[in-house]
Amino acid sequence: MDKASTIYLLTFIRNRDRATLQQLVMNYRPNGTEMDTVIRTIQKNYLGIRNACLYDYSNGPLEGINRKIKELKRSCYGFSNLRHFFIRIKLIHA
Repeated sequence: MDKASTIYLLTFIRNRDRATLQQLVMNYRPNGTEMDTVIRTIQKNYLGIRNACLYDYSNGPLEGINRKIKELKRSCYGFSNLRHFFIRIKLIHA
């Protein structure tokens, strides 16, 4: 995908300009470029992208917590007591 197309799409998403993004996706005519793939992907995931533009909610912080817990499980090679495991999780996120 060329740089101009990337900047164009990112501008819509960063500015949360749902109306213009919807116009672009609905009025786009395929022309044999990589942009066709991008627009098809946006069309498939349009509801999720629209909601990301509409709401400030993100599951990023929760995914970070899950990653830390998985790293803890891997690095400790198991716990003999489940209570100790939960205490370690609380210590990490305190």
